[in-house]
Amino acid sequence: MNTFILIITGILGATLTYFVSEHLRLGAVKASALLSLIVGLFFYAFPNLLNGYLTEHLPIVFVGTSFIGMVSSKTLKRYTLLAIAGAIFTAIYITKNHVFDGYGGALGALAFIALLTTMGFAFVVSNSTKIKRKVVVVWQRVFDSGE
Repeated sequence: MNTFILIITGILGATLTYFVSEHLRLGAVKASALLSLIVGLFFYAFPNLLNGYLTEHLPIVFVGTSFIGMVSSKTLKRYTLLAIAGAIFTAIYITKNHVFDGYGGALGALAFIALLTTMGFAFVVSNSTKIKRKVVVVWQRVFDSGE
């Protein structure tokens, strides 16, 4: 159940930040900072509302996925992709096993990895026929050039 709540938090962090940034015209940095402050203060004021694991990790996941929501509307316009990126961020965060301990910028790096993975997958899916044609052309040039 904790994992499900963290994934929902990751999805909300990315999509709410994007919504506040783009639709309320607050700007990416202010939207991320405002929402992260609200979530952080909430768990600071009510530390015993949820179990210790969620109280510790929910604000971190929200802040990290708010970095995903800072993406420009020129780069990414679909809430579905933001939600997927938030879920990927959360999955990586849960399973990272202290890989990023001692390094600054771990949440930003995870947000970058999740967003880039989502955008790359969306690109491949939307251009799959073009990519297949190009692979066939390259294949033919490489293997049929010796005849």
